Amino acid sequence: MKKLFLSTLVLISFYAKAQNTYDIDKIPAELLKDASVVERYEQQVFEIKNQSTATYTYKTAISILNKNGENASSMAEFYNRFSSIHNLKAAMYDAKGNKIKEYKSSDFKDRSAISDGSIYEDGRMKQLDFLNTSFPYTIEYSYTKEYTGITGYPSWYPVSEFGHALEKSEYIFRIPENMTFKYLKSTGLKTDSVKLKDKIEYKWSCSNIKALEYEPLSTGLRNVMPWVNVAPNQFEYDNTAGNLENWKNVGLWLNNINNDPQLLPPNVKSKVAALIAEAKTPSEKIAKLYNYLQSNTRYVSVQLGIGGFKPTAADKVASVNYGDCKALSNYMKALLKEADINSYLTVIGYDMPSMNPNFASLNQANHMILCVPLQKDTIWLECTSQHAPMGYLGEGCANKNVLLVTPEGGKLVRTPLYKPEDNFQKRKIKVDMTEQGTANIVINTEYGAAQFDDNFSMTLREPTEQRKRLMNNLGIPNIELNTISYVQPEKNKPLLKEDISLKSSQLLSKGADKLLLTLNLLNRRERVPPKMENRKTYFSVPFGYQDEDEIVYTLPKGYQVEFLPKEVVIESEFGKYTAKAVVKDNTIVYTRTQTMNNRKYAPEKYNSIVDFYKKIYQSDKVKGVLAKVN
Repeated sequence: MKKLFLSTLVLISFYAKAQNTYDIDKIPAELLKDASVVERYEQQVFEIKNQSTATYTYKTAISILNKNGENASSMAEFYNRFSSIHNLKAAMYDAKGNKIKEYKSSDFKDRSAISDGSIYEDGRMKQLDFLNTSFPYTIEYSYTKEYTGITGYPSWYPVSEFGHALEKSEYIFRIPENMTFKYLKSTGLKTDSVKLKDKIEYKWSCSNIKALEYEPLSTGLRNVMPWVNVAPNQFEYDNTAGNLENWKNVGLWLNNINNDPQLLPPNVKSKVAALIAEAKTPSEKIAKLYNYLQSNTRYVSVQLGIGGFKPTAADKVASVNYGDCKALSNYMKALLKEADINSYLTVIGYDMPSMNPNFASLNQANHMILCVPLQKDTIWLECTSQHAPMGYLGEGCANKNVLLVTPEGGKLVRTPLYKPEDNFQKRKIKVDMTEQGTANIVINTEYGAAQFDDNFSMTLREPTEQRKRLMNNLGIPNIELNTISYVQPEKNKPLLKEDISLKSSQLLSKGADKLLLTLNLLNRRERVPPKMENRKTYFSVPFGYQDEDEIVYTLPKGYQVEFLPKEVVIESEFGKYTAKAVVKDNTIVYTRTQTMNNRKYAPEKYNSIVDFYKKIYQSDKVKGVLAKVN
C-alpha cells in the first residue's frame, strides 16, 4: 500500500509538471518584452539515408501572447509525390499550461497547394489552424516527413520575424560519412559534430533570444539572429542524379535535363519566317518574336516532379499557348533558334538575394528568364509577362547574380542595374486658380523603370476603378476628375505617360485677408519614420529613384505674391533634395527634385536618414502667401 501511495504521488507530480510546462508565467521577463510570440521549444532533425531518401522530424511549442501574434497560430507543411507526412500531433494549452484541446489526425486539413497562376501542381499541404480567442495560449505540434527524392536540405531560421522571442531551438543534421555537403551559418554560431556509427551528426542550437521590436526599412533579421543554410553536393530526384558542388555543375545538371530537341510545328516555323522577313538587325528580330510570344501565350504554372526544373517542350507550348516561366523561356529560346539567334535559359531568384558565388544550391532561385547575348549588347527577356518591354527585367530581377545554363555548365553573370535616374518620375502640373480658392489642374507625368512597374497596373483597370484609385491617392482636397489617360508610348521601353485633368474647390486656404498656398501639390512626404536608439538591423529603400516635379500656378485675379520660402537644398549619403519657388510674371513656378540611393546601410546610420526625411517633410509642407493688390 505504501509503495502504491508513493507511485501515485510520483505520477501526480509528473502529470502536474507536464501540465504547466507551458505556463506563461514561467517565461523569463526579458523574453516577454516587445514580444507577441514566444517560441518555447523547437527541434528539427534531418537525417539523410542516401542521396535520394531522408527523414525530417519537426517539433515545436509556441506561446501566442496577443492578437499581434496570431500569424503564428497555424501549422502548414508541404509535400508532393516525393515526400509524405505522418505522425501528426497537436495540442493547445491555456495561459497556465493546462491542456485545453488535443487534435486528431482528422483535424489536419489535407489540401492541394496550387499557387496562383498554376493549372496543376503535385504539391499538397497538411494544415491546421489553432483557433482561440483568449490570450495568451500555447500551441504544440509535431510531424515526420519522409523524402524519396531530394534537391535540397532544410534551412534553419529559429527567429525570422519581429516581435518573436525564443526560449530554445536546435537543428540536428545527420549525414552518411561517405557523403559530402556544405553549409553557411550566421557569425558566431557554434557547430557541434560527432560520429555516430556510419553517420556524422551536426548540431546547431540557440536559446533565450529576445524579441526585436519592428524596425522600419529593415532588410531583414539575418545580421542579428542565428541561421544555417545547408545544401547537398550529390542528390537524386525523379530518376535523375546531380552534383551541386559548384555552379558549373548545377548548370550542367539543368542543361542535361533540358537538352531534348525543341521542335516547332510547321505553322510556327512559317510564322517566325514571316515575322523576321523584313527585320534588318538581330534586335529587330528579337523584338518581333518577343512581341509574338507576348501576344500569343500566357503564364500558367505546371509543377510536376522534375517538371519543377524541366520546361515543357516547345511544341507543346505552341499547341496550348500557355506555360510557366521555364516553358515560356524555353519556347522563346526555340523561336530565336529558328531565327538563328542563340540564347540561354537563365535561373534567377525573383525578389530573392543575389546568388552566392561560393555556395551553389537550387533553393537560391525561383524563376527562369532568357538571356540573349549579342555582339555588342545583351538582351534579357522576361517571358512570363504579356506587358514587360523587351529587355526590361524589373527591380525583382535587377542587379543580381544569375545562372546561365549552357552546354559547358553553369555560369554566374550579373543582370542590369537600374540607377535612380532610370527609375524616374517626371511631372509637370499647371494650376489656374480663382479668388474663391477653386482651381483647374492639368497633371502630366512620365514614369520610368521601377516607377513604370509601380503604376502600369492602372492601364489594365477599368475607368471607374482608375477614378476610384485616383480619388483616394491624389491627396488634393475636394476634387472633380475630368479626364484620365494612361499610355505606353513605345512597347519596348519601360515608360508610362499619365495625363489627368481635374478641378479642386478648396485649393487655397484663408488666413485673415491673405490666401495660403501649399506649394507642393502632389509629391509630398506625408510621414517620417520614428527614430530608434540601438537599432539592430540593416536598412534600405526599396529601390533608388529620381523625382522631378514642376508646378506652375497662375495667380488668382487681384492677388500678388507676398511671401515665398527660400530655396532648400538637402544632401546626404542617402540622396539629394531640392525645392525652389520663384515668381514669373503672373505665376509661381515651384520645382522639386528628390534622388534616393538604393544601398544597404548599417544600423547606426538609421537616425540620420530619419533626419534627412524630416527635413524633406518640413520643406514639403511650406506655404506661399498671396495678398490682394492695393
